[in-house]
Amino acid sequence: MCGRYVAPGEQDIVDCFDVKHVTWHGAGSMDVRPTDLVGVVIECAGDENDSGRQLRSARWGLVPSWTKTLPSRPLINARAETLTEKPSFRVAASRRRAIVPALGYYEWATSASGKKTPFFLHPPQGGVIGFAGVYEWWRVPDGIPVKGVEDGWLCSMAIVTRPAMDSIGQIHDRMPVVVPPDLVADWLDPGNAGPDVAAELLSAMPDPVLVAGGC
Repeated sequence: MCGRYVAPGEQDIVDCFDVKHVTWHGAGSMDVRPTDLVGVVIECAGDENDSGRQLRSARWGLVPSWTKTLPSRPLINARAETLTEKPSFRVAASRRRAIVPALGYYEWATSASGKKTPFFLHPPQGGVIGFAGVYEWWRVPDGIPVKGVEDGWLCSMAIVTRPAMDSIGQIHDRMPVVVPPDLVADWLDPGNAGPDVAAELLSAMPDPVLVAGGC
């Protein structure tokens, strides 16, 4: 799973993902936690003035569009194996895919004695990577206090996870899906709609190159 990660700042995201429109402004964070408001990259389909890649704010913890209240536990992760099947994620996987910019993420290894040791997993040379994400819009009912509401609507997201590759599996059995640069456009393209497309894109994602450092 991915329960904490490190987020880059606005300019690094814009440069890395060729963002055209910016509505989220931030300096990044060394410790992003569930329900935080974070910057995500999405692709907008519209007229000449609002089409293209957008860096916008989203709440970490997807809220399905059909729910009447906030989930009791934030839906921060979505399994790649069931992404297109689960009611909470399948529509977003088909139509609303995002890139969650990161510098790496934290994971805790548990020993036989129960002791937990933290690790920071990141690219060997540093730099920005993009986790596969899905996002959703939720009409916030009156009387429900929640951060990040814009004109009565909340944008929220979840990070897609997969079984961990061998080099990381000794730390934790799952990890975020990292989208390689050559698949970013296909993952974000709103024209690539449908559950089969999402599944094919996920199956094409190679193992990322990550190293684990103590923290």
